[in-house]
Amino acid sequence: MSDQLKDIAEIPRDFLRDGTQFLNRCTKPDKREFIKISQAVGVGFVIMGTIGYFVKLIHIPVNNILVGGA
Repeated sequence: MSDQLKDIAEIPRDFLRDGTQFLNRCTKPDKREFIKISQAVGVGFVIMGTIGYFVKLIHIPVNNILVGGA
């Protein structure tokens, strides 16, 4: 019974230890790295927006043909 309690109590302890190790290993990005990440995210937004625009542009006439303008 006490072994089970020790195992249960060990889970949060391991989680906290792993979390502190992770936070200690993390570093803030420098200016160059931040700009590079921001540019990649911006390009992704533009690409996804363009794809969505063209899908909507094609969907509207097809929907009108199928539904019949109801």
